[in-house]
Amino acid sequence: MKEPSTAVFTANAPAPIGPYSQAVRSGNELFCSGQIPIDPQTGDLIEGDVSAQAARVLENLSAVLTAAGCSLADVVKTTIFLVDVNDFTAVNAVYARYFGEAKPARSTVGVAALPKNARVEIDCIARLS
Repeated sequence: MKEPSTAVFTANAPAPIGPYSQAVRSGNELFCSGQIPIDPQTGDLIEGDVSAQAARVLENLSAVLTAAGCSLADVVKTTIFLVDVNDFTAVNAVYARYFGEAKPARSTVGVAALPKNARVEIDCIARLS
C-alpha cells in the first residue's frame, strides 16, 4: 500500500501566508514550498538588500528541511524567483555559501512581483533517507 503524503511544519520558518504547507513529504522526496525573506518570529519581511533577503530565504528553507529530517546537502533541485534579474550575481554568491559543495540542479526565473514585495523566493526538492 502506498504511503500517504504528509505535511511538514516548523515554527522555525514562517507560517504559510496562504492555503499551502511549508513542505510535503511524499515517499522518499520532500517538496518545499517557496520561501520568501520573512522573519519567522515576527512574520515581517526582513530589512536589507537582496543578499540579506537571500540569506533569510535559505535559513527558512534550511529550517523546513531540518524539520523533515534532512538538510541543504539533501536538496536535489531548486528554483530561484527574482524580481530583478540584475540581482542574480548577489543571490548566487549567497546561494554558493549555503550550498557549498552540494550543487543541486537549479532554475532561475525572472518574475514581475513576489508576495510582500520580496525580491527573492526559493523553493526546493530534497531526498529523504
